[in-house]
Amino acid sequence: MNRRKQGAEGEALAARYLEQLGYTILRYNYRYGRGEIDLVAREGNELVFVEVKARHSTRMGDPEEAVTPAKQEQIRKVAEGYYYEHHIERQPCRFDVVAITYKDGTAQIRLLRDAFS
Repeated sequence: MNRRKQGAEGEALAARYLEQLGYTILRYNYRYGRGEIDLVAREGNELVFVEVKARHSTRMGDPEEAVTPAKQEQIRKVAEGYYYEHHIERQPCRFDVVAITYKDGTAQIRLLRDAFS
């Protein structure tokens, strides 16, 4: 399976998981400029920008460790673009990370709410 297909499967799994927790998914793979946010969602009155990271092994570290400060900055800039394109002036938001690790064919999902600011 190629990386793009694995990424799409991880994002779909994360979206279903978040919906079970009460999130409403607004957009998949939102692009602005050269950046992308995996999921844009709403929970209550907050917009939630979600980065999904999936790994089949923790040999290279936990999935969430791939959300580096540089990646966080890119996500923040794309979130600003979302506000701009959708004419949103004042609405609280946060940045969540969904980390998926596959072990023995089973997905283990962790949600890191408000993972960075």
